[in-house]
Amino acid sequence: MRYKPDQKKQTHAKIVDAAGRSFKKNGFSGIGVDGLAKEAGVTSGAFYKHFKSKKAAFESAVVEGLKEVQVGITGLEAEYGEGWWQAFADLYVNDRRTCDAQYSCGLQSLTSEVARCDDDLKATYQSELLKIASLAEGNNPQALNNGEAINDETWQKLAILVGGVTLARAVKDPELSKEIGSAIRNSALFNEG
Repeated sequence: MRYKPDQKKQTHAKIVDAAGRSFKKNGFSGIGVDGLAKEAGVTSGAFYKHFKSKKAAFESAVVEGLKEVQVGITGLEAEYGEGWWQAFADLYVNDRRTCDAQYSCGLQSLTSEVARCDDDLKATYQSELLKIASLAEGNNPQALNNGEAINDETWQKLAILVGGVTLARAVKDPELSKEIGSAIRNSALFNEG
């Protein structure tokens, strides 16, 4: 049986996508290789042809999840110009607060999982997080290699949004969740003109 030239690449992407959704919804410990393979529509053997372990798939899912945030920021900056933070905060506290966990933001849903991982994965996460923060400041993410620091306000806004949405997603009462979302949006935009 002949395979398409890009089938291996497509299968890899399919596994990473399924792993991202699964880890966001179930956490790292909440799903095994068999479950990840089933979610991707491949066999466990096929999974292992692409990843040597569940941890390796998790790392790829984390990187892809944070790259989605980078792409989102770039798109919002292009669409809204200087008003992009408001659009980002609105999206984050509405759609990303209420969507099914498997479609939540990787920054919000995978961060606590990464905190429990080894230093290698934390270093990978840090690299992608710094790119997000640099983009949020309107800089080229490669500027970080030149020693450019991220300002406190950017860290505050990101932490408010990520932490606040985490709280809002954890409560049962939809009205309380909405109240938390509104409060964090207002805090994140406090210094916006």
